Amino acid sequence: MKRRFKVQGFSSLLFVFILLSALTASPLWAGEGAKFASAYLKKEPIPSYDPNLTMDQAMKIQAEFVEALKPAFGKVVGYKAGLTNPNVQKAFGVTAPVRGTLLEKMILKSGAEVPAAFGARPLYEGDLILRVKGSGINKAKTPEEALRYIDAAVPFIELPDLAFAKEVKINGPAITAVNVAARLGVVGDPIPVKANKEWLERLKNFKLQIYDDKGQMLIEGQGSALLEHPLNVVLWIRDSLKAEGKSLKKGDLLSLGTITKLTPTAPGTTIRARYVGLDPRGPVEITVKFN
Repeated sequence: MKRRFKVQGFSSLLFVFILLSALTASPLWAGEGAKFASAYLKKEPIPSYDPNLTMDQAMKIQAEFVEALKPAFGKVVGYKAGLTNPNVQKAFGVTAPVRGTLLEKMILKSGAEVPAAFGARPLYEGDLILRVKGSGINKAKTPEEALRYIDAAVPFIELPDLAFAKEVKINGPAITAVNVAARLGVVGDPIPVKANKEWLERLKNFKLQIYDDKGQMLIEGQGSALLEHPLNVVLWIRDSLKAEGKSLKKGDLLSLGTITKLTPTAPGTTIRARYVGLDPRGPVEITVKFN
């Protein structure tokens, strides 16, 4: 009986030791955000990531990643949604969009000249930003209600950086970990938005055309590519923040995702995005030059 008691006592102590070790050990993802950010800031491709990474872990890595970028890119000015197209979601192995954070110095004015190699894996895409008018958007239940709290639509060519090496197969958690590939983007002048049925239709049906510097249209997309309506993306961003105890505020910029496909950059080219049917005053254009 005494021997049995000793074995049980030793087993209990071992169990407690293992439990305490598990509770005090750093999680496997700890430090990954800083490591990824270091490569990102040097424009060096990230060679790998844990293929078993969960979305919850990816968001924790992203928080660390964004903090590491703030000294170079400035304060938070808004958020971005990625993978808002069902076909793109399937390619990344997810069933919902993903969210990143926009920092102040990521936003450039139309006409900006940017190195074609602005990142480890530089791309461009046609996008749209909606600007938050007030905190009431946090209680909106429908797109119609959300529109009351949007004061401007902003033409936006996003310049994302996939960050990982070309041979790395990127999934949803991986792209989330590197802040949904946010790097740069060029914006046009804000277009005032009104909370009426006409604007609901404009946001859904406007066309976005991408042209090269020879005037040839390369691709065309429509507002409905964004979860069937851009305001659905706004509500999704709001809900994803709410789930983390956060909220939107006046002035936040919301980048809504891919309207035209991701395209590699090429030095010596100028890309022009033309928005047709968005501004009641006529088509609007913005440009970015890659050098």
